[in-house]
Amino acid sequence: MKLIEAMKKEKQLLEKATDLRQKIRDHSAFLDFETPVYPDQQAQVSGWLQSHSDVLKEVLDLREGIQRTNLQTMVTIDINGKAVTKSIAAWIHRRRQLADLEQQAWQGLTDRNLKEALLRESTGKEREIKIVRCYDPKERDSKTEVFRTEPTTVDATLEVVNATTDVVPDLPF
Repeated sequence: MKLIEAMKKEKQLLEKATDLRQKIRDHSAFLDFETPVYPDQQAQVSGWLQSHSDVLKEVLDLREGIQRTNLQTMVTIDINGKAVTKSIAAWIHRRRQLADLEQQAWQGLTDRNLKEALLRESTGKEREIKIVRCYDPKERDSKTEVFRTEPTTVDATLEVVNATTDVVPDLPF
């Protein structure tokens, strides 16, 4: 099973579990003068509870397989002209938050609204005031752009990887 298939199956199973929980809520009790919806409603509710448990076990198995695959599968992505290799899991973390945090750090390199000016001292002598930057503006702009576009690049690559990578099976103990 490919990663994308496992992720879609997980979503379907969770929807099935939601449906089962609703059925359990709707049919778990009735008044003694009512006609039950099912011939043996108690057995039906019991069956739904068992089905729900089975579905959740299958979801867990899928999630574990997806995590194993994400940790074990290495993917190389071109980031700013450099081939960078990380696990799928690492790329997911980069995509979800870490690239954005890197971008924010580089965007924090500013002139802080400081202004360069000529200042006349009390002696009448003029003094030129300059901003001292503790960073290279060209590097800041370049890095900001790299980290801004990284999530899109990761998404595009992982779409292909998810469609072509088999889920790593559970190891027998």
